[in-house]
Amino acid sequence: MRVAEVRVTPIAFRDPPLLNVAGVHEPWALRSIIEVVTEGGRIGLGESYGEDTTLADLHACAARLAGLDPHDLNGLRRIVAETLLGQQEPAASIPPSGTRRVNVAFGAFEVAMLDLQAQQAGLPLHALLGGAVRERVPYSAYLFYKFARHHGDPGYPTDDWGEVISHAQLVGETRRMVREYGFGSIKLKGGVFEPEYEIESLRALRAAFPDHPLRIDPNGGWSVPTTLRVLPKLDGLLEYLEDPTGTLEEMAQVARVASMPLATNMVTVEFGHVPKTISLGAVQVILSDHHYWGGLRATQHLAHLGRVFGLGISMHSNSHLGISLAAMTHVGMTLPNLTYAADTHYPWQEDEVIAGGKLRFEHGTLAPPPGPGLGVTLDRTALAALHENWVRCGIRRRDDASEMLKHQPDWKGARPRF
Repeated sequence: MRVAEVRVTPIAFRDPPLLNVAGVHEPWALRSIIEVVTEGGRIGLGESYGEDTTLADLHACAARLAGLDPHDLNGLRRIVAETLLGQQEPAASIPPSGTRRVNVAFGAFEVAMLDLQAQQAGLPLHALLGGAVRERVPYSAYLFYKFARHHGDPGYPTDDWGEVISHAQLVGETRRMVREYGFGSIKLKGGVFEPEYEIESLRALRAAFPDHPLRIDPNGGWSVPTTLRVLPKLDGLLEYLEDPTGTLEEMAQVARVASMPLATNMVTVEFGHVPKTISLGAVQVILSDHHYWGGLRATQHLAHLGRVFGLGISMHSNSHLGISLAAMTHVGMTLPNLTYAADTHYPWQEDEVIAGGKLRFEHGTLAPPPGPGLGVTLDRTALAALHENWVRCGIRRRDDASEMLKHQPDWKGARPRF
C-alpha cells in the first residue's frame, strides 16, 4: 500500500458568537480536510486547522508524500520535519520544544495514515491503537457566554441559542446541553467578565446541577494576584481550574496554594514542556489535543507520562467537525487514565462534512463510529459547499479580537484582563 495522492481542502463552517478572553468567535470557523489516497483508491481522512499558515504547511508536506507507505510514520515525521524545518529533528531530543508546526502537520497526516492502516486491517482505529479500555468516551458540556447574533449579516440564520450573558441565561444554556446530549460534567469558558461575576455563574450552575462536576477556563485571563484573591471563593466548587494564568511559572505560584487541581492546554503543549511542568508542580491535569501534540500516538504517549508522573488527563477542543471528533473518540477509547470527561465544541457546530450527518452523543458519551478505521467517510456535496464557504467568507486567519471590536469598539483584549 502506497500513497498516490494527498488532497488538502480548506473549509469554513458556521460558528456562533461565542465569547472568550480573546474576544468573540467570527461567523465562520476555518478547518482543513485531509485525504490521503492510496494507489488502490483507499482514502484515509484527517482534519486540522484552516488558517493560511497551517494550509501552507499542509500543502508543502502533501506534495512530498506520494510513494510513502502509510505504515511508515517515522518516514512521515522525517518528511514533515525536513519540509518545515529544513532539517531532520535531532534524535536525542525528539520531540523537542518549539516544533508545534511539525506536530500540527504530522498530526493531521498521521490520523489519515492510521485510518488507512486500520481500514486495510479491517479493524476499528482504536483496535489498531492497542484496544479499547472503555465502551464509550465521556464528554463535557462546554458552556460559553455569547451574543445573540453576529455583528452584521453573516449570510446564514441566527443560531437558536440566543443571548447568554446573565447567570439565568447560562443555566438555561446548560439545561439544554444536558437535556439534548446528556452531559454529566460542565465546563465554563471564562475570562470574559470579572472573575467574581463568573464565580456567581458557577454558583448558579452548582445550585441547578448539584451533582455535575464543574470547571472554569479563563484562558490565562487572570493575573496571579487576582487568582489568589478569588481562590477561596472557588474552594469546593470546582473539579479543576484550567489556565487561570498565562505561564508555567505563574501556574506554579497558584498551584502551591490552590485546593483544587490546576489544568492546562496553554502552558504545557509540547513534550519539551513536560520536564519543567513536573519540576515546578505547575499543573495536575493536562488536556491533550492530537491536533497540536502530534497525533494519536503522541496523545497515548502523553497519557502514559501522565500515569508515570501522576497527572490527570483529558482532551482539549476547538471548533471542529466529525472527523476530529471521531479521532478524539478512538484515541480516548484507549487511554486508561482519561481521568476527566473530554471537551468538545461539537454541539455548537451545525454543519458537518461526514456522510450520514452528525455523530450522536448518548448520556454525554460517544462510541466510535462503527466500521474499520475512523468509521467515517466524506459527504462530497457537503465538502464542496463548505469549501465554497471558505472561498467566499474572506476569513483566512482567526481573529476574535477584531470581531469583538465590531461589537464593542472600546474593548481591550490585553492579557491578563483581570
